[in-house]
Amino acid sequence: MRNRGVQDIFIACVDGLKGFPEAIEAVFPKAAVQLCIVHMVRYSLNYVSWKRRAEVAADLKRIYQSATLDEAEQRLGEFEAKWDEEYLPIGQSWRRYRARLTPFFDYPPEIRKVIYTTNAIESVNMGLRKLTKNRGSFPSDEALLKLFYLALRNISQKWTMPIRD
Repeated sequence: MRNRGVQDIFIACVDGLKGFPEAIEAVFPKAAVQLCIVHMVRYSLNYVSWKRRAEVAADLKRIYQSATLDEAEQRLGEFEAKWDEEYLPIGQSWRRYRARLTPFFDYPPEIRKVIYTTNAIESVNMGLRKLTKNRGSFPSDEALLKLFYLALRNISQKWTMPIRD
């Protein structure tokens, strides 16, 4: 990113790839690195039986949808009190990655919707890959840019989460 002209970033939302947060912090030392909450919930639910997933997911949702960091800490404590006997690794992992799961609490709720997950950018990347996958080559860079422009215009029409204020 630095080689392509990015000077600084405020926050980077990443999935659970090992070493990725450290690599970002090495290049952009002031950047906050946010682990994708959706990936963390999926990881947590791997420990849960199918019958209990909805209930555990609802309790996890109370944590990351809290209004403040202090409230999220309280909700995590409640989660651990309720579920640690059955699913100890979940609470432990949320505590272990606490510093990487909480940077989005520094932003207003309208912004949190965008930065707590990598799903939006993954969806855009998938849409662009789908377009280029079956095409062998392009006559010019301009042809590729035009295709991407039109694809991004179509992809953006499907977005349902408006950012307000």
